[in-house]
Amino acid sequence: DFFLFHIKCFVYICSHQRTFILEVMGRHCGYLALVSALSCGADWVFIPEMPPDDGWENHLCRRLTDQRARGSRLNVIIVAEGAISRDGKPITSDQIKKLVTDRLGFDTRTTILGHVQRGGTPSAFDRILGSRMGVEAVMALLEATPDTPACVVSLSGNQAVRLPLMECVQITKDVTAAMASGRFDDALKLRGKSFENNWNTYKLLAHINPPDVKSNINVAIMNIGAPCAGMNAAVRAAVKMGIIQGHSMFAVHDGFDGLAHGQIEPINWTTVSGWTGKGGSMLGTKRTLPGKLLDEISENIAKFNIHALVIIGGFEAYVGGLEMVQAREKYEEMCIPMVVIPATVSNNVPGSDFSIGADTALNTITSTCDRIKQSAAGTKRRVFIVETMGGYCGYLATMAGLAAGADAAYIYEEKFNIRDLKTNVEHLVEKMKTTVKRGLILRNENCNANYTTDFIFNLYSEEGKGIFDSRKNILGHMQQGGTPTPFDRNLATKMGAKSILWLTEKLKECYRHGRIFANTPDSACVLGMRKRSLTFQPLADLKEDTDFEHRIPKTQWWLKIRPIMKILAKYDIKLDTSEHADMEHVLNKRGDHRK
Repeated sequence: DFFLFHIKCFVYICSHQRTFILEVMGRHCGYLALVSALSCGADWVFIPEMPPDDGWENHLCRRLTDQRARGSRLNVIIVAEGAISRDGKPITSDQIKKLVTDRLGFDTRTTILGHVQRGGTPSAFDRILGSRMGVEAVMALLEATPDTPACVVSLSGNQAVRLPLMECVQITKDVTAAMASGRFDDALKLRGKSFENNWNTYKLLAHINPPDVKSNINVAIMNIGAPCAGMNAAVRAAVKMGIIQGHSMFAVHDGFDGLAHGQIEPINWTTVSGWTGKGGSMLGTKRTLPGKLLDEISENIAKFNIHALVIIGGFEAYVGGLEMVQAREKYEEMCIPMVVIPATVSNNVPGSDFSIGADTALNTITSTCDRIKQSAAGTKRRVFIVETMGGYCGYLATMAGLAAGADAAYIYEEKFNIRDLKTNVEHLVEKMKTTVKRGLILRNENCNANYTTDFIFNLYSEEGKGIFDSRKNILGHMQQGGTPTPFDRNLATKMGAKSILWLTEKLKECYRHGRIFANTPDSACVLGMRKRSLTFQPLADLKEDTDFEHRIPKTQWWLKIRPIMKILAKYDIKLDTSEHADMEHVLNKRGDHRK
């Protein structure tokens, strides 16, 4: 994740009309190159698992020329250091530079990133992943018997899994053997479903030529709620995938307000081509819900002949989608397929473990906490109280607390009282007697109406007199800004593309008597990450799992890993081990390719 961040930074500081070739690590595995290409919208990627077809030189030059003709000032080619051709010969960055320079005359620069990719401060995601995997590894050891095979602890989607070590070793050998014998499709599958999905998504989005036959389908895209990093990447992927499918794509500005007042216009690939790395919302977004605008909205859906709707946003997008579904009984125009893509720093949309934008906000909070702690490097015995966003959802406070090494994180979902505050103060008093003489406390903005940030600051200041002093920081809207992290770009790109593919299939199902008519619950869904995969869940089915008053899901996966933060802060508590990963077999899942 740290490495991908630096790829992102490099690509978007380049303003000249040039072609950039980036060589990245990956002598035997193209993961870094592939995910980098997907995250930054590279024009071409070379990976060892899937060499380009014969004659790729002509294809590459055509693609770069087409991009320039469409007004692109920048071309990016990413090369894994182990990239090869179909006959097993190396493909080098110098070879590609010579090709582009000699054939096209483009001003071309090559950068070999080298070992800079290995260094640096870990991202919030990497820190949390390390903590979760460390806990899972210890649990695997404690639960092991003499007959239990050695295992590898890993993450599949958002699910911790245990895989037999020797099977993993065999799979790695099988990948090498498959590449050596030219069975590249097998090599790709052996890398796993996630790798294969990344490749298929990139391959689809890399083709910029629309089909000769149009689908006569109009798809509208809109942003709802507060802006967040990654929204634009989702719009870009959805627009491009829609064009590839032959649809006409429409942009709705300013959310449901814009849909009601006709702020709708066609949007094409040229418009969104540079949106991957842009924060905020280029379409404009508002929190307005459609409930009081249904007459105007239905008129404009009919006026612009909209056949499907992509709603990208936070809790307002979810509620707005529900209101649109409920309005189907009265307004036939609302009987179109709809998909909600969760995008909010709060990560509070029912139906998804992760929302676009939450990782960027989490990184901002974590890096800020690092700087705050560093500011006290020469000052002993100091405690910092930091307030985070999230509404009533404690995701940011909890995960930032785990990533930044907080002593406590106060959230709405886990009730606390004055005795808990007293325990935390006493814990910090004892901590100041050790070699670590700094404390960090995180507080979700709506965790408690009475125990405010000022109250907690005053309490710690008073109780810590003579032992430690306190400082408070309210991070505010800086958590919503900035360019999206690689995680958010990748998630947004895959969600945007997948939403259009789903709508395309759903439109075929709903085509009746010469028109689109969608009124079943499964024609309006939330696309969310659930444990291992991206899944579509009907909006109506998620109502029972929603606390509408506090705008949060009733069930939240991350609450079960909160004890890890307290254990690492050296509190004497127990970890819930009722849910643990079972040993799985890699070969059964991917097929035995050793034959």
